[in-house]
Amino acid sequence: MSKQFPHLRIIDVTPHSNNTSTEITRAALERIAGDDNRAVLEVNPDAHIYAEQSAARYAAGTPLSPYDGIPLLIKDNIDTGDRLQTTAGSAALLSTRANGDAFLVKKLRAAGIHPIGKANMSEWANFRSMKSSSGYSTRGGQCLNPHDPLRCPSGSSSGSAAAVAAGLVPVALGSETDGSIISPSARCGVVGIKPTVGLVSRTGVIPICASQDTVGTHATTVADAAAILAIIAGVDPRDPATHAIPHGLIESLKQAATKPLNGMRIGYVTADYSGYDGRIDARIRTVVALLEASGATIIRDVVIPHVSEVRSNEAEYLVMCYEFKLQLNAYLRTRTPIPGMEDVAVQTLADVIAFNNDHPNPGFSFDQAILERAQSLTDADTQRYLLARKWLRQHAAVEGIDAALQSATLDAIIVPSGTPAWLIDQEHGDPTTPSDSTTMAACAGYPLITVPIGLVDNLPIGVTLMGTAWSDATLIRIAAGIERCIAEE
Repeated sequence: MSKQFPHLRIIDVTPHSNNTSTEITRAALERIAGDDNRAVLEVNPDAHIYAEQSAARYAAGTPLSPYDGIPLLIKDNIDTGDRLQTTAGSAALLSTRANGDAFLVKKLRAAGIHPIGKANMSEWANFRSMKSSSGYSTRGGQCLNPHDPLRCPSGSSSGSAAAVAAGLVPVALGSETDGSIISPSARCGVVGIKPTVGLVSRTGVIPICASQDTVGTHATTVADAAAILAIIAGVDPRDPATHAIPHGLIESLKQAATKPLNGMRIGYVTADYSGYDGRIDARIRTVVALLEASGATIIRDVVIPHVSEVRSNEAEYLVMCYEFKLQLNAYLRTRTPIPGMEDVAVQTLADVIAFNNDHPNPGFSFDQAILERAQSLTDADTQRYLLARKWLRQHAAVEGIDAALQSATLDAIIVPSGTPAWLIDQEHGDPTTPSDSTTMAACAGYPLITVPIGLVDNLPIGVTLMGTAWSDATLIRIAAGIERCIAEE
């Protein structure tokens, strides 16, 4: 087993008279320094200054929020305007800097939370090569699973999930396009919340595709993950998707974890999601029975239409590649070259590809076929892209998840989160796994939450809850109920 410290909750690192922000930060930095999972790329050189400022606010009785001064890590694709770099794990972006804080980072700072560091991640959020090893980046090397150093943490928010699982911090931010929060959370044995697309601003986040990109949270408990989600959620004038947030939703996120399961109608789906490991299926059945005993109504044998079609269709890949080229080029224009590096600063996806060709990866060899595929798309592909995006929303959302929810008036659907973590293979990359709990919700732009439910072969497994757009608070309520059921089991 890799090194793990005791799991942390936010309450364990909340400053008070005998545990100041300065002491909390010092202890967190010591844990990070002692980590052997390569979960963290770099620590904030100004962390002690922020801690001293927080301690002064507490001493004056004026903390900015109940979370002022807590240590938090953010994924390396989220911009910060301080001395931390933002690179998506790629050396190609070391020649430029973000111009300022991402919108969501500004919200963190307003609550007195300053990122203590940047978490390692799959380079370019696993959107570089079909043969990549999740958790590997040129900058950070191979992130390891804290439960077994030979096992992959999954990705692309690998370091964020691994850092929480290893007890470095109580909560970390990740991002997801398809599986990048849910998969590493499940494989590392922590809670992961992937919110509805638009609940959290993407301004200042290195993009893949706006149709599916979202930022969410990894934590030891559902309540902690929900609390930080409520802080970073909100309307951003520069991100149109956030303008659709329903009135009252963000406030409801704060209380959702305390509500009982009574009255919740949950659909148990096995078709297309079970059958690859009998031990996992048995554990899910036990969890479902616990939910039923706790007051939830379980509707069995629910079917989500079009799952195999959406998974096997090239539409999602086309949408991601098309949007990635446009949106990455726009993002790169917001960055400022580091003085003296103007001549090598990347400004376009084409520049990134050229950089990678000129600077072969010093670790294991992996190509950039996905980047090249995205670069090859032109205006001539626009109509195909528009049709693909429309097809995905129709089949994944309207005729998929929504149809399944409406079939039995359901509040949510429960499925296995996937197989346990696989062996790291830097020669062949990640294996093809028979499980996928994320693609339908990814293509629909809908929320997901994964909750740990136990171990198989001493490796974590979880269950995933999915719902319709803006059902985030409902999923949090049910996820917290699952957590309570397991704690009382």
